[in-house]
Amino acid sequence: MKSVKVGLVGLGRLGQQHGDNLAFRIPRCELTAVCSVVEAEVKQARERWGVPYGYTSYEEMLANEELDAIFIASPSGFHCEQIKKGLEKGFHVFCEKPLGLYLAEVREVENAVNRHKDQVFMLGFMRRYDPSYQAAKEKINRGEIGEPVLIRCYGLDPASQIDGFLAFAKANDSGGLFLDMSIHDFDLARWYLGAEASEVWAIGGSYSRPEFAELGDAETGAAMVRFDNQAIGLFVAGRNCAHGYHIETEIIGTKGTIRIGSIPERNQAVVMNEHGVIHECVQGFIERFEQAYRAEAEEFIRCILEGRKPDVTVKDGVESTKLGYACKQSFTTKTLINVQEVILA
Repeated sequence: MKSVKVGLVGLGRLGQQHGDNLAFRIPRCELTAVCSVVEAEVKQARERWGVPYGYTSYEEMLANEELDAIFIASPSGFHCEQIKKGLEKGFHVFCEKPLGLYLAEVREVENAVNRHKDQVFMLGFMRRYDPSYQAAKEKINRGEIGEPVLIRCYGLDPASQIDGFLAFAKANDSGGLFLDMSIHDFDLARWYLGAEASEVWAIGGSYSRPEFAELGDAETGAAMVRFDNQAIGLFVAGRNCAHGYHIETEIIGTKGTIRIGSIPERNQAVVMNEHGVIHECVQGFIERFEQAYRAEAEEFIRCILEGRKPDVTVKDGVESTKLGYACKQSFTTKTLINVQEVILA
């Protein structure tokens, strides 16, 4: 195979980023088809990237025998069905997080992936491909902080995007704060701690925008998690961060601590004036993780060309969804949740 021909479904904000990467930045990759239910988005994408095929029907795109792989960047509620259909048609499949919104459907996807062992499946946990997060993992593996015993994660979206998100959430099922936002942090916690969650307590509220409560969601929430190796996880997620997009992770070990992103700096230029010391902050997830999105797409294409499987597996998606679902249930019922009991429910 000289190159991998890819069909991209979902042409929203993240789909645009993936499309730019697949069309212009990934070696031996050809963005060959695009798909969206919005015809104007398809037309614009074909012109922007020089794509030969455009579809408003996912099933019609899957009938294109020129394609080798499907890249899914559609809303979360479509992921499971689109993954299964892509695999059944014989394609390699990349899918953005989360794997799915419900435990039964992610189990079905896990079974589908396991039935198609000759095809590459990869889930978009792009933070694993960010240089800072990769460096932290290497330091943990070398024992530089001893045994990790606690992980603290902040995931805060900028207040400037809150109206846009509310409009999206009213039209689509995002999965809620924990499944939609904290899912990345849950994956990082499992990756760094080498353990699965056993118990969770989650709380939250709608403090500046009551619309979140009307949607059964929280504007800001927090979860405390006990893992099966007795390590502790503290997770905070919010939609109303005044200074921008703030992603921060701290891993505390028996011999030291690693912190990533304590100040969400846009660059190294610092202004010092009568207002104090000013660091410009990143304002969105694409700006912060632009390099990681490209790196994960490169890995997906390389896996296809080299006939190997990525480190991020369908199991990572299943386990992170379990934890996110348990947090959502704890938030809704205001009770401590045993993750294993949620799995069996």
